[in-house]
Amino acid sequence: MSTVVAPPATASSSRAGTRRKPGKLRKRAVSIVLSAISLVVFACAAFPVYWMVQTSFQPNNEIIGSDVNFWPENFTLRNYETVLLATDRAQFLPALGNSLIVTILTVVIALVFAFLASLAVTRFRFRSRKSFIITILIVQMIPAEAMIVSTYRVLDDWSLLNTIAGLTLVYVATVLPFTIWTLRGFVNGVPVDLEEAGMIDGLSRTGAFWKITFPLLAPGLVATGVFGFIQAWNEFLLALVVMSRPEMMTLPVWLRIFQVANGTTNWAAIMAGSTLMSIPVIVFFLIIQGRMTQGLVSGAVKG
Repeated sequence: MSTVVAPPATASSSRAGTRRKPGKLRKRAVSIVLSAISLVVFACAAFPVYWMVQTSFQPNNEIIGSDVNFWPENFTLRNYETVLLATDRAQFLPALGNSLIVTILTVVIALVFAFLASLAVTRFRFRSRKSFIITILIVQMIPAEAMIVSTYRVLDDWSLLNTIAGLTLVYVATVLPFTIWTLRGFVNGVPVDLEEAGMIDGLSRTGAFWKITFPLLAPGLVATGVFGFIQAWNEFLLALVVMSRPEMMTLPVWLRIFQVANGTTNWAAIMAGSTLMSIPVIVFFLIIQGRMTQGLVSGAVKG
């Protein structure tokens, strides 16, 4: 009966094993370091949100005191009652409605015009095409504060001050350059060959666009709409100038009613209002987060 004896391990295989072992340890160490850095970055980003929420449940006299509390000792909901039932100058629900209407209108109108403009710039070759793109960049560089006086005078002449239409018009003009420039990258990432292949299969140009190109651009529209939503939702200065009447305030302007110039600012109510103000944004992100991630990835890849 014969037995099979395994050949002894060679020196080269043992050396290869020793080389692989430090390599695995190095990769594991790098992974641990990157994970630790990620946790630190997440903590730095999440701490202001946590501080805002926990402060909203504290009495105002504890907030302005010298003691620092990382957890509300005297838990109270009175700040949210103050925010929701404040009737001295402006109310929360009308301000919330104004912000929602203006933001939704701004996003929809900006996406429609930006989508058409990005298609024209990307798919067609026309005179002054490059000049149009450069103009978009130049307009993007102009700060909104530099146009406050002219914007106010134009809206006053058109009788659009303290109106939803007037503020929406201003927001669309502010958001549109960035939206066009961003959507241009998404449209440019979809090859024209896909539409031509659909037309060869019998589709019209319009049918090929809506059945082939548009579904591929939907994630880009969602991702671009998110940035427009954030910019319109959080904008303060233009809304402060355009919407001066209490019943027409948006939420960022409405928060000013708890700030007293010659008295004690109600920071607890401000934090409660800011917490309520962030809820629609969180809900919006939870609904479209999958599409947004897909759109950001697809916008970074050229077709």
